Amino acid sequence: MTDLRRAEVISVGTELLLGQITDTNATYICQRLAECGLPVYFRQTVGDNFQRVQEAFRLAWSRAELVVFTGGLGPTEDDLTKEAVAAALGAELVEDADSLAHLEQFFARRGRTMTANQRRQALIPRSAVAIPNRWGTAPGVFWEVDGHVVVMVPGVPREMRGMVDEFVIPELRRRGWVGEEVIRSRVLRTVGIGEGQLEEMIRDLIHTTNPTVAPLAHVGEVHLRITARGAPQDVARLLDEAEGRLRDRLGDAVYGVDNQTLDEVVGSLLRQAGLRVAVAESCTGGLVGERLTAVPGSSAYFLGGVVAYSNEAKVQLLGVPRSLLEQVGAVSAEVAEAMARGVREAFGADVGVAVTGVAGPGGGTGTKPVGRVFLALADEQGCRTVRSDFGEEPGREGVRRLASQAALNLLRRYALDRRSGG
Repeated sequence: MTDLRRAEVISVGTELLLGQITDTNATYICQRLAECGLPVYFRQTVGDNFQRVQEAFRLAWSRAELVVFTGGLGPTEDDLTKEAVAAALGAELVEDADSLAHLEQFFARRGRTMTANQRRQALIPRSAVAIPNRWGTAPGVFWEVDGHVVVMVPGVPREMRGMVDEFVIPELRRRGWVGEEVIRSRVLRTVGIGEGQLEEMIRDLIHTTNPTVAPLAHVGEVHLRITARGAPQDVARLLDEAEGRLRDRLGDAVYGVDNQTLDEVVGSLLRQAGLRVAVAESCTGGLVGERLTAVPGSSAYFLGGVVAYSNEAKVQLLGVPRSLLEQVGAVSAEVAEAMARGVREAFGADVGVAVTGVAGPGGGTGTKPVGRVFLALADEQGCRTVRSDFGEEPGREGVRRLASQAALNLLRRYALDRRSGG
């Protein structure tokens, strides 16, 4: 059945709806199916309720050929995925001999007695195939019925991953549910450009169908997910071509690919350029230094930092003139410059970076509102400053994060200029 095109994942567990657990299982299953060319069109999350699990299954059955459940296969009364699905299809649950033997051996090895509710884990729908559980007790279920495949795997991540990788994907391939096509994605990460402006620059590229391009907004940056479908060699070419077109439009606003972080990219550029950096921070309270030192090997380029929160600290630790603070105030381009020059001199760094601003929620004025931040970068040739207005909406932590993002981007662009001889 190589014409399968639709899959749906259903996560079962009231703890997911209460926000007590993050659903990483569904993400993993979606990724593995996409790698096999099986697109997941829908995802559902449902609590441990017999009726609602049935409703979720019936909906999935009506719109997808492959339905994958994760969770609700354990021994307790609220583990009822198999019972609900079997009842929805009018199927009888029968005891699987191999699964029962596994359970008996599992408890015998531990010197424990298997209870009746633990034994019920060996029940599977008649005509279904039990998926062995080498990592725990509850077997999974692989059930091909009426032109559909229903898969049930446990909610324990290790057990789920093992069953999907070692049984579900190979079994789908063996039964002809997996064709030669694959679905793969690549993510381009951009910084220093807003989502609206970015979308205007690539609007025509967003409306392509294979590959597709989708912008994803994050704090201080926008990601572009490129997704292509086809034969593996064609997909690689499609992704490369789409990435090339996007880079042509966006230039150095693209800072990384897939899981690369801005912290890592900046560290790599500084190391390549042989630059040593020191930072002076006020409103970010050490966040810039924290991000620079989060990268292994950061001692090659990071000399140190000063958190000069008060005006007196700016005077005593960074040599900011008291008269300058009295004249223009701490949140100003002039003070940011003085901080950058002061920290560069104090540490003997090639580059000094400074951040000062109003993180909020209080402290803003008509001329210096909450969210206004000044950044400065000083080197042997002088100093450059940048003003950013992030507004009140991000909140205090959001402003601090955005300010640190802007500081790292300032360093990134400086290192790029140095590499190109600018």
